[in-house]
Amino acid sequence: MRIWDIHPGYLNRTSLLGEHRELHALVSICIHQKRGYAHHPETLRWRDFLQSLAVRHEILVAEMELRSYKHHSPVEIVPDHTSWPTRYVDPPARQFELLREKYRTKESGRIPLPRSVQQLWAQHKYSVLARDPKIYRELRRQVADSRPEDFAQLSQELVELLRTPPTNEGLRNAIEHMWGYVSDYAPPAQRRQATQNIATTLAFIQQLAYAHRVTYLLHSTALSELTIWLKHSSGGALRYVENLQTQKRTDRPRRSR
Repeated sequence: MRIWDIHPGYLNRTSLLGEHRELHALVSICIHQKRGYAHHPETLRWRDFLQSLAVRHEILVAEMELRSYKHHSPVEIVPDHTSWPTRYVDPPARQFELLREKYRTKESGRIPLPRSVQQLWAQHKYSVLARDPKIYRELRRQVADSRPEDFAQLSQELVELLRTPPTNEGLRNAIEHMWGYVSDYAPPAQRRQATQNIATTLAFIQQLAYAHRVTYLLHSTALSELTIWLKHSSGGALRYVENLQTQKRTDRPRRSR
């Protein structure tokens, strides 16, 4: 049993569907207090974080749907991004090593396993931009002066940053940047629709990136994971994000005077 922490875009078909299956098994073990795997390392680190595990499930489903896999097994837990496990069975950098060993003679995932700090950053940059432009600029500068040994630190920092929701402005900004790579391929009617709804824009980006093999986007974590922050919208493409941010501000403890 394994729940990966790195983006599911790095998983091939077998690993992606396997994690989805094992995540459902893990939820069942924790909810129904089953003895099997009760002391497995993954069970121990996730049993108090089932709401965040539900977020991981949404991220898996977003990647599955991007690859045209059907999904009919929702997790009956309300997703909540606010509290995640603080420990790893294997740290993110080691997870990349494990996949590299595992895929040596097998197909790889949608996103190539990164071999440098620069490649890792390029794959995550739009996901980071959607969260915080200031952090985006800081990490971009750090990557420019990075060394190979910085890979482990950056990989963990990116995993933990992508656990937080995007800001409204950041989400729009990232999707608009991504749209610039495919807008020339879109017919006029599609371009008009893209300016009216940001969720529609992202859907068009996904379609056009595959249709025209836009590698830079096909190798981006943002291509799938940004959809989970849009699909719960009601009365506006960013309502879900706004609700999460309002809840986060409300849940902050008040400072004592």
